[in-house]
Amino acid sequence: MIDFYKKALGINEMIVGWRRDFHEYPELGFEEVRTSKKIKEFLDSEGIEYYETAGTGVCAIIKGKNADKIVALRGDIDALPIEERNSCSYASKNSGKMHACGHDAHTAILMGAAKILNSIKDELEGSVKLFFEPAEETTGGAKVMIEEGVLDNPKVEAVIGLHVDEATEVGKIGIKNGVVNAASNPFEIKIIGKGGHGAHPDTTVDPIVIASNVILTLQTIISRELPPTDPAVITIGSIHGGTAQNIIPEEVKISGIIRTMRKEHRDYVKRRLVEIVEGIVHSMRGKCEIKIEESYPCLYNDDNMVALLKTSAEEIIGKQNIKIMDAPSMGVESFAYFSMERPAVFYFLGSGNKQKNIVNPAHGSFFDIDEDCLAIGAAIQSRAAFQVLNNNTNLK
Repeated sequence: MIDFYKKALGINEMIVGWRRDFHEYPELGFEEVRTSKKIKEFLDSEGIEYYETAGTGVCAIIKGKNADKIVALRGDIDALPIEERNSCSYASKNSGKMHACGHDAHTAILMGAAKILNSIKDELEGSVKLFFEPAEETTGGAKVMIEEGVLDNPKVEAVIGLHVDEATEVGKIGIKNGVVNAASNPFEIKIIGKGGHGAHPDTTVDPIVIASNVILTLQTIISRELPPTDPAVITIGSIHGGTAQNIIPEEVKISGIIRTMRKEHRDYVKRRLVEIVEGIVHSMRGKCEIKIEESYPCLYNDDNMVALLKTSAEEIIGKQNIKIMDAPSMGVESFAYFSMERPAVFYFLGSGNKQKNIVNPAHGSFFDIDEDCLAIGAAIQSRAAFQVLNNNTNLK
């Protein structure tokens, strides 16, 4: 019986070192040149085959006994445009950039799992693909990687991913069946009126007044047109219009994002947004332009893969440390693209520690992790991949 956690602890110093190196030199989406170079240097040192994908992404393969049975592990590699305010020795050296969402940890964990699995490749009844995904925080490198064929040649049967979670104590994980993360549709609305003097509003078509009506009415889609049992959100994130107190401007620009959990709701909200905006704007004598983007789909966990992941995690951290999540997150995650194509499981790796004051939220300038989670993540990832390949798991 292979002790995956023992193996992970044996290379823990390496994993921590990788994570700190990536943290010191964060790079934004599709700019991860140094990060990609470090990953490829590691793969070369391990004799693991790879090729570049999605620009700065990497797809590698650890070849086991059966080339026809493939499981994939995914780690995202990009950072966020945030100025770090931590004073730790490995704080960001790249001004205005920070690994404030834990992707440095995800990359290091994937490298750790790769090293473990490569050391036992002769015992693998199949092969393992490694997806180092760029630009998760922006447009999602996963979509490009899939378009470039990473799930095929040879065909991947299942995909496993994780995300560090500061709200979960280190040594625990959170996992959920079914929908895990929302789908998203960013949008932009331009409302065009007729500008003029603030003292003579009757000679104008005021786009600010029109925009105010639009913003308030859009919220009724959620509160009055969707079932209250099904979560959905319309967020207006920015409003821009006008240059002075006494001038009615020519136009107002609104931008926001739709988040939904069901495909039918996603389609419905997009349609109703257009109908409402056009209806209000035209009734108030204005004109409008609407752009709705097709962004990340819902992230869906396969029941069989959830059961498999739980079994693997129980071996590493014990059944009592596995938290079954009831509610999905309204956040989005590009791993969803993989989950739409293959049976997949995505879980949350505890990285918080109140005693060490590691409690600050992701996407914040003080975010950090308890690095004890790194070996746990590498162990669970490698154990789960091994189980998919060696236990005749039925993923149909």
